[in-house]
Amino acid sequence: MQEVGPSVFFSLLIITVSFLPVFALQGTEGRLFHPLAFTKSYAMGFSALLAVTFTPALALLLIRGKMRGDHNPFNRMLVALYNPVVRVAVRWRWGVIALFVLAFAATVPVFYKLGNEFMPPLNEGSILYMPSSLPGLTLTDAGKILQTMDGELKKFHEVERVFGKIGRAETSTDPAPMSMVETIVTLKPPEQWRPGVTWETLIQEMDEKLRFPGMPNVWWMPIQTRTEMLATGIRSNLGVKVFGADLNTIEDTAIRIERALNDDLRTKPYTRSAFAERIRGGYFLDFNIKREQAARYGLTVGDVEDVILAAVGGTAVTQTIEGRERYAINLRYARDYREDPETLKRVLVPTPSGTQIPLAQLADLEFVTGPPMLRNEDGQLVGYVFIDVKDNIGIADYVELARQAVGEQVKIPGGYRVEWSGQFKYFERAKATLMVVVPFTVLIIFIMLFINSRSVVESLLILLTVPVSLIGSVWLLYFLNYKLSVAVWVGTIALAGLDAEMGVLMMLYLRMAYDQRLANGTLTNWSQLTDAIVEGAARRIRPKLMTGAALLLGLVPILWSTGTGADVMKRIAAPMVGGIASTLLMVLLLFPALYAVWKGRGLR
Repeated sequence: MQEVGPSVFFSLLIITVSFLPVFALQGTEGRLFHPLAFTKSYAMGFSALLAVTFTPALALLLIRGKMRGDHNPFNRMLVALYNPVVRVAVRWRWGVIALFVLAFAATVPVFYKLGNEFMPPLNEGSILYMPSSLPGLTLTDAGKILQTMDGELKKFHEVERVFGKIGRAETSTDPAPMSMVETIVTLKPPEQWRPGVTWETLIQEMDEKLRFPGMPNVWWMPIQTRTEMLATGIRSNLGVKVFGADLNTIEDTAIRIERALNDDLRTKPYTRSAFAERIRGGYFLDFNIKREQAARYGLTVGDVEDVILAAVGGTAVTQTIEGRERYAINLRYARDYREDPETLKRVLVPTPSGTQIPLAQLADLEFVTGPPMLRNEDGQLVGYVFIDVKDNIGIADYVELARQAVGEQVKIPGGYRVEWSGQFKYFERAKATLMVVVPFTVLIIFIMLFINSRSVVESLLILLTVPVSLIGSVWLLYFLNYKLSVAVWVGTIALAGLDAEMGVLMMLYLRMAYDQRLANGTLTNWSQLTDAIVEGAARRIRPKLMTGAALLLGLVPILWSTGTGADVMKRIAAPMVGGIASTLLMVLLLFPALYAVWKGRGLR
């Protein structure tokens, strides 16, 4: 217990420290993974304390009599099977090392094929369908289009109910224009879907079915869309912000970006839709009051505007009280007297003398176009391009292709700039954070390993488990068709601590066997070194296998989980499952070979 205790304590402490990069995550990714990091850090930190305090005392009280662990039939079988394997690994040590090097080299191109995304889609069990139209859609036409969309969506067998909204709700937190449709599609449980239909194929079918001219589609999750719109203003998984001083130039640049993404062969296969906001496409009826004419009849501009307001927009004249409810009574002209410019020109304006003057004599009416809504960020006007990226490519990989297409086909005027936003902004932030914090954490782990072993070589050998574990992680991610994301990197960070734990155990037993034979003076030739390595590796095979098996048995069931949040948990567990498998092979095969190369210098 005295020999094993410090190594177990440091291995648990290293697992605790390995989660430091997760604490450095910010924003959405931080709020999502901080609870996991806190839970595991508290558990591992307390376990490290118990390993050197409570566990030895408990073992002293409960473990009595003669220990027969080494003579257990199962243990003897494991030793008998592993003994020749470790001897072969020591004898052909350079071949074993070369085999792992080749495996790592073969993994590198696969790693670059995985693709990059910020987070996997968090399946909420419902879909938010958000097509957008050009400005100028009338209320009557908008209602007809919305009903048609709802009816087409309800025809799908997997749809339970549909609720659509177009325009702005009566709340200050929903500044949606009339050109923006928001339809929540609630789905039936997956068990009731048609055979062979998945989330991706259902979205594809819906997208092909609901193609209205001039209304590009966006498909996303209701809750996630709301949070993204509040955080970035983008209502799709990727967006482009065009900053500048002139609305016409901003809109022209945004439209050119939209066309480039829709037409370029590099981005077209991965773009479900790209739509640039028409920020100057609003239609307005202006009343240009003739001040001299109004003054001739004793009227001010305010007098004329009050009549226009009452006739067209309406004026609240009183209030009705019904219990605790209050309703304003609005008074305005009937529709027949305000439905077109000609009737508006005949609106009568009373003068102080009592005369009724037609509005046409006091104001000119004209239709003009202008911005229906202005956006301002960082002290500049901004226009958005909404991009709905298909699931067959990661957001970061798409942006790399899109930047090439936009850079070649769109000329950004001087004084204007383009910013890629949406989930890509989160990806870049998380990437920049991990690039700084992960190396610092590895340095801390190395220092802890050195404090435990007092050997730079041993510490480096244990750290070697981290890149080797990536072999299994990358290949399992490749077979599961998972992209690299923050969830995957959180799983890889957790894997680093587990790698160190298994490496510390193997190095401990190898060192104990080596030091014992060195103290006895029975370590003078290569054969005796081989026996020492076999003794340290084979006779302690059971705790190593138990450590790896416990980790695998705890994580593998996650890969078959379903439901909300399962996609994120699978991507955390996948690199850990694959990495533990390759780490176990390294500990059992590569560690004895490397130890033999290190300690065999100068022996015959």
